Amino acid sequence: MKFITPAQAADLVGAESSLIASGSGGGHAVPEALLAALGERFRQTGAPSGLTLTHVVGIGDRKDRGAAHLAQPGMVRRLITSALVDAPAFIPMALADQVEAYTLPQGVLSQLMRDMAAGRPGLITRTGLHTFVDPRQDGGLQGGRMSEPRVEVIQIGGQDWLRFLPFQIDVAFLRGTTADEDGNISMEQEAIPGEMLSTAQAVRRMGGKVIVQVKRVARSGALRARDVRIPGILVDHVVVVPEQSQTYATDYDPSYSGELRVPLNRIKPLEFGARKIIARRAAMELRPGAVCNIGAGISTGISTVAAEEGILDSITLTNEQGFIGGAPLTGPDSGAAQNWSAMVDQPYQFDFYDGGGIDVAFLSFVEVNAQGDVNISRFNGTIVGIGGFVNISQNAKETVFSGTFTAGGLDIACEDGTLRIVTEGRHRKFCDTVQQVSYSGPFAACEGRKALFVTERAVFRLADGRLTLEEIAPGIDLDRDILAHMDFKPDLINRPKLMDKRLFATQPMGLSEADVFQRIGACED
Repeated sequence: MKFITPAQAADLVGAESSLIASGSGGGHAVPEALLAALGERFRQTGAPSGLTLTHVVGIGDRKDRGAAHLAQPGMVRRLITSALVDAPAFIPMALADQVEAYTLPQGVLSQLMRDMAAGRPGLITRTGLHTFVDPRQDGGLQGGRMSEPRVEVIQIGGQDWLRFLPFQIDVAFLRGTTADEDGNISMEQEAIPGEMLSTAQAVRRMGGKVIVQVKRVARSGALRARDVRIPGILVDHVVVVPEQSQTYATDYDPSYSGELRVPLNRIKPLEFGARKIIARRAAMELRPGAVCNIGAGISTGISTVAAEEGILDSITLTNEQGFIGGAPLTGPDSGAAQNWSAMVDQPYQFDFYDGGGIDVAFLSFVEVNAQGDVNISRFNGTIVGIGGFVNISQNAKETVFSGTFTAGGLDIACEDGTLRIVTEGRHRKFCDTVQQVSYSGPFAACEGRKALFVTERAVFRLADGRLTLEEIAPGIDLDRDILAHMDFKPDLINRPKLMDKRLFATQPMGLSEADVFQRIGACED
């Protein structure tokens, strides 16, 4: 093992190499200095070109950091990830077919690292069936021409399964906090665990180079053996970057790494508006003891609502990055969590998810059709990607999809427990056809999975293969404010109930644990 500089690390990546980078979202365990050095090398020399770049989670600040360092014409020819939105410079390249871009489920890529480490013939799973990831649809391709398939359909026991194919990785850029002189790596200040060990094992098995960026160096034997997350036998080079920050937005917060737990009143409440109304209504689906997932986007507000309402300790929130318990963060540090009870490597979190461990999942939606198909991955001329959405939605016992009823300039007002639409959004979300299928309503119905769709003015349920309107906000007119802005008419089996007027007031709703139990009792009666 050798200590080298970021520039020397960049020199180890050859033309047409396959590179994988660790991390998540806004700088969580992202080897930023290594990616920046590699991007600078290409700007100065035009090398290395024709790379295959893989990162399990989207990495970047949604501007010019993270994977965006490599978004230069000719540098990357193939991109394999779960999300493009964090490095938006790649989006126009994918739309223009300048890069062969794939967005595959986050859990699939995470678990695939472990299977590749063991030399298995890929990942065999039902995750992704009947979505755009299925090779009978797009096979996950978002741009360019497919040079070789990433996934195939196979039959086992008379059922369809997907086999995600293994691929070569030549260089890994990973990140930890401390390296000792023998190359053992700890992650005591990192905001997420990722799949560092599985990735290092996979790359070592393939004869590639494992390069790890860290903040500091310790003497040989100084690290507690229990704290070592990547053994030195798997590490070829270490790059020390003393100014390494925990995330792009936060230098270091000890609650992110589990060093301390913060009082719940430190969790800032959401500003009142449409997002909070939606998060509140979604939070009303929480049940004491339930194990939940909080997804990205508007659903991240559910944890802050639960904290504000004093019910956070009555449930177990999780996120796909590996946290169990506590409060997943919102905003630029989304992906991390505070007050968590356990942190497991990402592949194992997705094993739990794929095995049906989630009682209720809270996810976002962008487009929905009459049969309950959901699109969150590609719309309005851009590519977002899929993140952990497919693993979560396809395997949870119940999924609550949240989003504003329309998008683009929507403005609302609340008065005396009623809702009024001041300015309607320009874009419809309830469409005849969704651009991509990120969640298959018919497949979910066949497997007996429940789905609820929550907006600021209406609540729908997937029932008998169709969207059914169940609730309407006080002050909202059914024809003018709902049906006039849908491409299809939902089922109206019964007269819709009024949404709880407490949703539309600025003060907390009072969703105490007792209140939740009372609602359960009422439903059972």
